[in-house]
Amino acid sequence: MQLEGIRIIDLTRIISGPFCTMLLADLGADVIKVETPDGDPVRAQGEVVDGMSWYFAAFNRNKRSVVLDLRSPEGLDALRHLIRHADVVVDNFRPGVMEAMGLGWEQLQALSPGVIHTSITGFGADGPYAQRPAFDFIAQAMSGFMSLNGDAQSGPMRTAVPISDLVAGNYAALGTVAALVRRARTGQGERVGAALLDGLVSYGAFSSANFLASGRLPPVTGNDHSLVAPYGLFAAADGEIAVAPSNDAVYRKLMHALGLQALLEDPRFATNALRVRHRPQINALINQVTVRRGKAHWVEVLNAAGVPCGLVQDLAEVFADPQVAHQQMVLDVEHPGHGSVRMTGFPVKFARQPCAVRRPAPDLGMHSREVLQELGYVSPAPA
Repeated sequence: MQLEGIRIIDLTRIISGPFCTMLLADLGADVIKVETPDGDPVRAQGEVVDGMSWYFAAFNRNKRSVVLDLRSPEGLDALRHLIRHADVVVDNFRPGVMEAMGLGWEQLQALSPGVIHTSITGFGADGPYAQRPAFDFIAQAMSGFMSLNGDAQSGPMRTAVPISDLVAGNYAALGTVAALVRRARTGQGERVGAALLDGLVSYGAFSSANFLASGRLPPVTGNDHSLVAPYGLFAAADGEIAVAPSNDAVYRKLMHALGLQALLEDPRFATNALRVRHRPQINALINQVTVRRGKAHWVEVLNAAGVPCGLVQDLAEVFADPQVAHQQMVLDVEHPGHGSVRMTGFPVKFARQPCAVRRPAPDLGMHSREVLQELGYVSPAPA
């Protein structure tokens, strides 16, 4: 597989770090998840079925679990031994914790020359906020991300999923792979950093680019598009449809498909800028037509006309969707002792060597003896 032969020591827990290391494990890396005797707190969160948290299982497939008491000299000694055989060490501690453990950059390089150290933090490795506690909700608030969601009535809104954790995990995985490529050329290790706040600031470039150019704050538009109209949710006879005519050519296709071609001559809607200015009026005219037929009708008619249109689906509908099923975006993974666990699939597709679930999410410490013995550790595995 793409990262076969790469060994990663995973000191992370909760979401951002485990998501990063899961992505690397899905690509073939041997990820050794080092847990305290209490285990990753996510093991006890969410729906627990037959003793397995499906939340934990969704973020920790393809890993091996080793339990070490890192507050004891024996546990730290075992961790150092693991690092001697590692290509990458990943943590999501606060800045300074690795140094306090005696595992700062210089110590890591001494243990494993050329090792890559990837660290996920809330606000970065240094700076005025570096030592603040971090959480997804705080990153969403401070990054401007929350201010761009919602509408005038709702006020700022968070996303339902912990987006900053997932973005930081993605960036950390990307940085780790880039560092591995560079090491293959130079033999040098690298320090890779990703932060919850930085990741969301980066993802906000769609809106911040215009702010940086003009100094004007973007309007809060809810499900409408801040730069394009008509665009958003429209009423059908049995619910709502999402319609996204992103340019003038697609707008004309939409008007013809709705039988509203007369509006193409309406001076209020002659340009996109004018349509944005008169958004309530054009939306109302479109809704008068779309409300007469059901959602399925409009999805078929508008897509056939070349107008992007889709259903607003809940999760039950998502995982029953034939396209989602065709893309294998839901997997049934057998967990010995815990039954079959359903989880999301692999978003990156490879033609020659696709991602696969080689290992289900591990029970706490189930690989401690196996991992330490195969690396030649002769002392009893500390727990």
